[in-house]
Amino acid sequence: QVQLVESGGGLVQAGGSLRLSCTASGSIFSVDAMGWYRQAPGKRRELVAAITGGHNTNYADSVKGRFTISRDNAKNTVYLQMNSLKPEDTAVYYCNADIYRTTWWRDNYWGQGTQVTVSS
Repeated sequence: QVQLVESGGGLVQAGGSLRLSCTASGSIFSVDAMGWYRQAPGKRRELVAAITGGHNTNYADSVKGRFTISRDNAKNTVYLQMNSLKPEDTAVYYCNADIYRTTWWRDNYWGQGTQVTVSS
């Protein structure tokens, strides 16, 4: 069993900041790429940011310069620091990870989601 548990969502005013965390636990050999996605009501789920095991990062154009993804490999944890939040950032944010259960068995996992609401 593998679980991704997110925390840090909430309600914030426009211009404010939030920090999301996601920790992978369970029967894990190693964690490869990790990322954050979001889904607003009536919209498709979209990639927000991703980070490889070697700390290479990728961001959606809409969040570049405002959001920062990072990870602590020792804790199997990924973070998303969100600054200068806008109402259009309002969505459910999901953690995603590619996890090796053994040296050869890799699966993709999702967290349960955490709500981020930005008021204007």
